Amino acid sequence: MRILGIIPARYGSSRFPGKPLIDLKGKTMIRRVVEGAAKSSLLTDLVVATDDIRIVDEVSGFGGKVMLTDAKHPTGTDRCAEIVRTLSETYDVVINIQGDEPLVDAKQLDQLLQAFNDPNVQIATLASRKIGMEDIVNPNRIKVVVDKNHSALYFSRSPIPNFANAKGEPLEIYPFLRHIGLYAYRSDILLQLSELEETKLEQIESLEQLRWLYNGYAIRVVETEIETPNIDTPEDVDKVLALIS
Repeated sequence: MRILGIIPARYGSSRFPGKPLIDLKGKTMIRRVVEGAAKSSLLTDLVVATDDIRIVDEVSGFGGKVMLTDAKHPTGTDRCAEIVRTLSETYDVVINIQGDEPLVDAKQLDQLLQAFNDPNVQIATLASRKIGMEDIVNPNRIKVVVDKNHSALYFSRSPIPNFANAKGEPLEIYPFLRHIGLYAYRSDILLQLSELEETKLEQIESLEQLRWLYNGYAIRVVETEIETPNIDTPEDVDKVLALIS
């Protein structure tokens, strides 16, 4: 199985412009992501997808593969789809690797990719049972519920399932799952997803994956205990620096 890893890296982040190029103890963040992801035992190729020539120059400078993509892409999924359409090589599976996780764990990537040993899997993502009541009620923490086959039923910023009628402590009577936003797709499915129009459900929750569920695509949810911190804002830098040896 040929697997392509794509790292979308935008320069113009609204909360932290230029963050792929910030220095983290002698290496840029994008370099740390590339080097960490490259340790995956399952990736055939790895490429950075960016909208800015400064990131192109940086990745090329340390010997990484990089492609300049359309700056108008609304999502990382769309940026990944452009890469798949552009490359002459073909791949069975594409994994969208977060460009703001400099401590990316290759074992986590492999854990997700192993889901595609099942030929019925179209899309796969991760979730964790490491969740407290503070996370459950926090709209910035995405929750997911699954069916008996570990396929997603719904994602939400609200507590799901709702526990208003629960008899007892919610965390003691139901295995709540917190979504971890790492995705992998069959290549043909990725191209199909990029052609879908936004839905009202997606807009009201501000969750792109609801567009896929609404249109009948199945998302396999893989449970993991591996988590790595991301950098969304300048305030996140210190916590990551503390973890870099």
